[in-house]
Amino acid sequence: MGMFCFQCEQTAGCSGCTKNVGVCGKTANTAKLQDKLTGALIGLAKVCGNNQKTENTDRIIIEGLFTTVTNVNFNDNTLEDMIEKVHREKDKIVPGCTACLSRCGNTDDYDMEELWNADEDIRSLKSLILFGVRGMAAYAYHALMLGYEDKEINEFFYRALSVVSYDLETDKLLETTLKVGEVNLKCMALLDKANTDTYGTPTPTKVPLTIEKGPFIVISGHDLKDLELLLKQTEGKGINIYTHGEMLPAHGYPELKKYSHLKGNFGTAWQNQQKEFDNIKGPVLFTTNCLMPVKESYADRVFTTEVVSYPEMVHIGEDKDFTPVINKALELGGYEEDLKLTGINGGSYVTTGFAHGTVLSVADQVIDGVKSGKISHFFLVGGCDGARAGRNYYTEFVRQTPKNSIILTLACGKYRFNDLDLGDIEGLPRIMDMGQCNDAYSAIKVAVALAEAFQCDVNELPLSMVLSWYEQKAVCILLTLLHLGIKDILIGPTLPAFISPNVLKILVENYNISPISTPEEDLKKILV
Repeated sequence: MGMFCFQCEQTAGCSGCTKNVGVCGKTANTAKLQDKLTGALIGLAKVCGNNQKTENTDRIIIEGLFTTVTNVNFNDNTLEDMIEKVHREKDKIVPGCTACLSRCGNTDDYDMEELWNADEDIRSLKSLILFGVRGMAAYAYHALMLGYEDKEINEFFYRALSVVSYDLETDKLLETTLKVGEVNLKCMALLDKANTDTYGTPTPTKVPLTIEKGPFIVISGHDLKDLELLLKQTEGKGINIYTHGEMLPAHGYPELKKYSHLKGNFGTAWQNQQKEFDNIKGPVLFTTNCLMPVKESYADRVFTTEVVSYPEMVHIGEDKDFTPVINKALELGGYEEDLKLTGINGGSYVTTGFAHGTVLSVADQVIDGVKSGKISHFFLVGGCDGARAGRNYYTEFVRQTPKNSIILTLACGKYRFNDLDLGDIEGLPRIMDMGQCNDAYSAIKVAVALAEAFQCDVNELPLSMVLSWYEQKAVCILLTLLHLGIKDILIGPTLPAFISPNVLKILVENYNISPISTPEEDLKKILV
């Protein structure tokens, strides 16, 4: 029983996973259930076109989409439960539809085989729409957990999902594709507001990579609310908390860093977890992706919560009682002596907290630096990390950037170089970590502010974007950049398999998007 999945960067042969197990580790049955869930969500979205949704429908749509993001859910049972939840919701909205003797078919679940077998350009554009809203749903979900939502954003999910099932020409699909980018910008702004209103404006923070002796918990993912709850429940219990992966930027938020037992960061990027968690002496709590198939050496100490699920792992439910995680930390006891870990390049600490609030607070200094020639160029080097060979490109690219340039970075791709010490320019560090992948909003805010200061278009700034991608949140961010008209983006380590030659031609002709080559050649092209 094979599958078809090409939504992530590491898809087999750069064309699609079609065997019994995908490169990410999910089985063919899991992939088929995710397709079935997507089809059910499309059916639910179409039902709401002419019928009144309930107070729960928005959350079900967002949660369902998030569940299908790469490396979130490997559990067939929870996927089946989610499908049933979608079907129950549809029955509430149109209770007589399933018993109708003259069925129109408009409310049926969509058969995803129709998408996968469509004309390649249609499939390409619809995939961009679908994968884009999956990524956007993750951001909307995090905002919702903090009590923030937006009617326009929520309504767009229904429109985008419905479009996937419609018979439309490429120009109409391209229009919706760019609309995904527009709405995602609003969604990232919403999440930015939710995070900063709740936890304060991030400030530059030096984060150690050493794990102190004694009991500890590692928390991975993106959900700051889960981290806050864990910090509260472990306060005074002699348990240290360490972030992992995309949770690193939490150290910059004033309302989180006030907890003295939030100590540092464990390990590097998500794709190294199977090696780094081998026989780890503390539990690991996954709040969102990127979870990888769990190895036997640490299977008894992995916990999940929210939409993350893996067979036989203990799941923390909606009550958010982390007692099982806490008890496991006390049972394992941690390391007997301090464990000195390093970044990929051997560094002993990393720095985070350079969100738009911080960078724009020194805007005058930045502008003066550009005018005086002390700052020659800005590079946005960020995005998802991954396991495919060739991602050391980003390390070497950053190493080779001019000594009078600034590197803005975000998302887990920064682990390729965030432990490097590249010095500073007039007190401004050369590497500025702006946060999680959704904090691309910060980079956009800074770029727009600089363009206004220099009275020019963003594309006229001495700013180059060199992006790495892996999963669907990177897709929606790319669409946002295209919506803003940003050109000359370099993307790697490979181009998405779901972008057809004709769609790629459109992107090249309109935005001059291109794949990375070598650091030397790309820098030569940028700095000409």
